[in-house]
Amino acid sequence: MVKIDSKDREILYQLDLDSRQSFAKIGRQVGLSKTVIAYRVNKLIENNIIKTFYTVIDAFKLGYISFRIYLVYQYMTAEKEKEIINYFTSQKLNWWTISAEGRFDLAVIMWVKDINEFYSFWEETLRKFRDNFLEQQFSVYIQLYSYRHSYLLDDIIRSDRTKFEITGGGPQAVIDELDYRLLRLIAPNARMPVKELAQKLSSTVAIVNYRIKKLMKAGVIQGFRTDIDFAKLGYQFFKADIDLKDYKQRGKIINYAKTNPHLVRIDKSVGISDLELEYHVQSLEQFHKVMKDLINKFPDAIKKYRYVYAARLHKMNYMPEA
Repeated sequence: MVKIDSKDREILYQLDLDSRQSFAKIGRQVGLSKTVIAYRVNKLIENNIIKTFYTVIDAFKLGYISFRIYLVYQYMTAEKEKEIINYFTSQKLNWWTISAEGRFDLAVIMWVKDINEFYSFWEETLRKFRDNFLEQQFSVYIQLYSYRHSYLLDDIIRSDRTKFEITGGGPQAVIDELDYRLLRLIAPNARMPVKELAQKLSSTVAIVNYRIKKLMKAGVIQGFRTDIDFAKLGYQFFKADIDLKDYKQRGKIINYAKTNPHLVRIDKSVGISDLELEYHVQSLEQFHKVMKDLINKFPDAIKKYRYVYAARLHKMNYMPEA
């Protein structure tokens, strides 16, 4: 665990709101000069607290759908587990892969163009590893709401916490090869200067600025964030899968849950559970305390919850490679 002061926390908060904003603008928000901001950001990078700056891309707008795979192992050895993880992370359309504890052992999200493509991929997977899967569950990712990391701040902001949304609804965006090339450059490096982007694309600053604004207006670019190693700050990732007794109260539960500064994401999917809430907390005990508070608030609406603890992140891709 790395200890950082309140100013570093404010800087991380601002960078996660918009990682492309200038150090001068961040300085005005936190009361420091842009030189001091640059120094502190470099230290956060050196300490591996900041892993990268990335662009939030709605792959649904590019014609993809997302399948989530949850696996429980059997007959497992360290070598076989490594082989399975390498198999998933080597797939070009692998969005996210984690080793987990609790409800599942491995969680994977895959981008696919259609159901037949996924079926072919899963058939190949089963031919390789079926004996090692005691349980396999699937869900279709529909929508994702992300919330500001308010818990980083001493003066916690509880209102208007929504930051961006990735959704499977709406029309597919019409983009060309230049847009794709721009997205590939900016996806893993959101702070790349426009001048450098223009040079790499053999284009102009004016055109690149126009293309970025166009992609944002179309909803392809949802925002610019910072990939922070929250474990180094003492936080752990827990996901709650909640089954409801009274589904009609789901909206009220969400409105109450999002006032908790430790809530970072709400997932909407077909399958798995009625409500999926993701938290950054400092311990399993704190997570259960949050869930007990939710149950006490809605005793007639919540049936039960199960959890997944993200033990290790193996891959996070910022846009489909294919």
